[in-house]
Amino acid sequence: MKGLYFQQNNTNEEITFVFQERENLPLTEDNFVKLQVKACALSQINTKLLAEMKMEKDFFPVGREIAGIVLDVGSKISFFQPDDEVVGILPLDSEDPGLCEVVRVHEHYLVHKPEKVTWTEAAGTIRDGVQAYTALHYLSHLSPGKSVLIMDGASTFGTIAIQLAHHRGAKVISTACSLEDKQYLERLRPTIARVIDISNGKVHVAESCLEETGGLGVDIVLDAGVRLYSKDDEPAVKFQLLPHKHDIITLLGVGGHWVTREENLQLDPPDSHCLFLKGATVSFLNDEVWNLSNVQQGKYLCILKDVMEKLSTGVFRPQLDEPILLYEAKVSMEIVQKNQGRKKQVVQF
Repeated sequence: MKGLYFQQNNTNEEITFVFQERENLPLTEDNFVKLQVKACALSQINTKLLAEMKMEKDFFPVGREIAGIVLDVGSKISFFQPDDEVVGILPLDSEDPGLCEVVRVHEHYLVHKPEKVTWTEAAGTIRDGVQAYTALHYLSHLSPGKSVLIMDGASTFGTIAIQLAHHRGAKVISTACSLEDKQYLERLRPTIARVIDISNGKVHVAESCLEETGGLGVDIVLDAGVRLYSKDDEPAVKFQLLPHKHDIITLLGVGGHWVTREENLQLDPPDSHCLFLKGATVSFLNDEVWNLSNVQQGKYLCILKDVMEKLSTGVFRPQLDEPILLYEAKVSMEIVQKNQGRKKQVVQF
């Protein structure tokens, strides 16, 4: 039985993906479930976070968003039984790669998969759904009538965030990084209030948002990264597609919430003073926040269940690429790790 792992080069941040033979799994532990994997989605690996958590290994397992059939359960398992269809996200310290035919998972990381949801849909939506819930419900307290700016709305995460915001009755504004992205966003239903095409670097995001909101500013901003410095100090591509932090602060309304994925965000005293005057807040969207907090398992499971429920009722309509086979996963992961794909890649077993 083969599984996909990655090995990091000691001299730089480049990683190499390799298939390795795995021994037969031991008997299922008390609170663990043995799972036959039917689909596994591919996502970027945060090697920096793994290093900070002292979780570096010679070979690290690859693939965490999985859906599959329960083969066996531990003696203390009460929520699952053999033949149940389940979905979940493997923890950071999982010893098993999701890109393998059989894995072991603690019951606290799994929920039942709705019957009408396919394996690829379940695995391909679960991570983006959790992130969207974290950003819009727990960090910014989204409610009906609020205005939301979702940067890079045509990304797999942006698409799910837009759909969740619309479902909650929000007015959505989004940015497009290319003509194709703009056309995709304009086809979405319900309709996005305004699609801001930033592909040519000539459109001012703050001005467009203030115009759309009658000068009031938006209630919630969900960025895809921001520029911290001037044009001369940052790469041309990044300068072109990311707004400056001052633009975000400018377009925020009174009492607004800025949810950022820029982990190295730096705010100068004038920036903080402007946010203070607006009564605005800044929150950081960490993909692994639920994984790193063992005391929030109840909330986490509720999110997983709700993501699956919204997927089964058609609220979530993920951007999925054509399913690929396990032997193609190595090349596909190299593409994903370089952030070169737009649709979610899912391996189907």
